[in-house]
Amino acid sequence: MEVTTSNSKLDIISIGECMIEMFCEGPLAKGETFTRTFAGDTMNMLVAASRLGAKTGYITRVGNDPFKEFLTESWSSEGIDLSCVTPGVSHNGLYFISILPDGEREFTYYRSGSAASFLEPSDIIPAYIGTTKIVYASGISQAISKSSREAVLKAFKIARKQNVLTAFDTNLRLGLWGLQEAREALDEILPYVDILLPSAPEESTALFDTDRPSNVISSSLEKGVKLVVVKCGPSGAVLGFNKDVHEVAAYSPEKVVDTSGAGDVFNGAFLYCLINGMSPLESARLGTVMSGLKIRGRGATYSIPFRDEVFDLYNKLY
Repeated sequence: MEVTTSNSKLDIISIGECMIEMFCEGPLAKGETFTRTFAGDTMNMLVAASRLGAKTGYITRVGNDPFKEFLTESWSSEGIDLSCVTPGVSHNGLYFISILPDGEREFTYYRSGSAASFLEPSDIIPAYIGTTKIVYASGISQAISKSSREAVLKAFKIARKQNVLTAFDTNLRLGLWGLQEAREALDEILPYVDILLPSAPEESTALFDTDRPSNVISSSLEKGVKLVVVKCGPSGAVLGFNKDVHEVAAYSPEKVVDTSGAGDVFNGAFLYCLINGMSPLESARLGTVMSGLKIRGRGATYSIPFRDEVFDLYNKLY
């Protein structure tokens, strides 16, 4: 897949919500010390891409609460352009997460009515979309509100008109909306998607009625998507393009600590590599390496590795 590079000031623009993340050891009810960081699927992807060297930007609304400065300073420190981050009058989303002794994750969310959920089509500036090579969003970007869903669709339509590539992670969260609405939103956005990044088997079964990555790929390519990468957790990834299907093994570290955001990190690495001339297969391989390194530590963004470590391991493995 060719990525247009002329007249582009940014590599990837992402649309969605970033929340305050508070994590602790053991059950939330018994946690005495919490580590504050930030996370959200569309932001996790940006941080991964930025740490590899991508020039990135974010479209969101940030709340007017004591966490506002922490969030914007954190995003800026990652090199993310905030030209289209709009101040909001509501609060920022917040969630607590812990890893239980059996390895299961425990979540508690406080995101209803958050500033980012007020994202709307007027927040999408055509000239800003035109400054990038890829526009990225997810099913969560659509699910947080009706107006945010409309904003995502507007951004993808503008990107298509301006020959900017689009990438979309289906990222199904039934706690935010019903399955029927999620399917309708996917059908709505799919005609404007160039790169589709779903997961299997649970998510693909819900959205595509199949747990087979090859079926997800064939169905999506028939609908006009150019490149499909199905993430399969510890089984790696399966990608399809130009009628070819390739399997990529996962990179598994010696110890897995926290898988939160691993798929988002894969996406960021994959898109970064495409932008920089690597083949889809090479890009997927580096994506598995970066996501594998990420799951060694706690926090969705807190433990995302940096460029040198990622490429050193990639070069040793491939």
